[in-house]
Amino acid sequence: MSGMPKIAAVPRGSALDWLRGQLRNVAPFATLIVLVAFFWASSDSFATFGNLENILTQISVTGIIAVGLTFVILCSEIDLSVASIANATGIVVAYFTVQDASVSIANIPLPGWAAILIALAACFALGAVNAFGLTRIGIPSFIMTLAMLQIAAGICALLVRGQIAYTVPPLVLTLGSHSIGPVPWIVIVTALFLLVGHVVLTYTRFGRYVYMTGGNREAAEYSGVNVRAILSSVMIISAVCSGVAGMLGVAYFGSAQQNEFDTYLLDSISAVVVGGTSLFGGQGGIGNTIIGLFVLGVLNNGLDHINIDSFLKILIRGLILLVALVINVYAQRMRTARHG
Repeated sequence: MSGMPKIAAVPRGSALDWLRGQLRNVAPFATLIVLVAFFWASSDSFATFGNLENILTQISVTGIIAVGLTFVILCSEIDLSVASIANATGIVVAYFTVQDASVSIANIPLPGWAAILIALAACFALGAVNAFGLTRIGIPSFIMTLAMLQIAAGICALLVRGQIAYTVPPLVLTLGSHSIGPVPWIVIVTALFLLVGHVVLTYTRFGRYVYMTGGNREAAEYSGVNVRAILSSVMIISAVCSGVAGMLGVAYFGSAQQNEFDTYLLDSISAVVVGGTSLFGGQGGIGNTIIGLFVLGVLNNGLDHINIDSFLKILIRGLILLVALVINVYAQRMRTARHG
């Protein structure tokens, strides 16, 4: 019948091609479902509201750092200084806060608002140094942020000199360790950072420029994008996110001391990469980072519920990160093959 619309034939293998194209997004979500199902079946105490609150709280500091790191990795760069900047900012805010008389740290006590502003200025300045080294001097981000890792660690050592500070401004204490009803403030702050990061990357011109810079830097420059400005901005965003996470983390942990955030470098990179954001830039986003955060959070929390050996827990996390990296590289090859 000539009047009937013709149904286009589905090309053979199109479903498989689609799955390959979406591998970076599908694999993390499938991993999360499998982990939830496994731990739910293995422990009666896993699938409870209280434990969900624990997971959300445990991934909050990592989540704020990972927001900034997502911007950097989308630009096909890396920031190895995030944990050290978080640690340094947390120590700075405590250094300029009135401490208890029993604390031997020789600090400079200021009003709480002043301590917060100085801490924010400090992490902004460290991010600006990273940006200057990357965009103006031409130092690769891996090397530049590796140097900043050591610089920030030196700031931590210089300020606390092996001592521990416990007091932070009231606002930081509230947001880092208190709750509004059953929901911890730190979870709310993390959710806001994730939401703002998603909106910026998805709905703003700056977000489009971030993807363009990571996807094809030369094409972005020819299109009129100020690549230097974009790279500088994402390095500063990463540092400020790390700084906020550091301040809230100090309140959450109850102390400011050297090496307190060392594990957060691997955790934050893992969250971004495991979630499916491409290490080669231009693919992924905050949605992927959220999935990666939950994968790591459920894994760490679930392993605690089944009382697994702590050393084996570290090994499992490393293996999952390795699998994520393999998928990342494989997905990039599929993308190159389709467009090449």
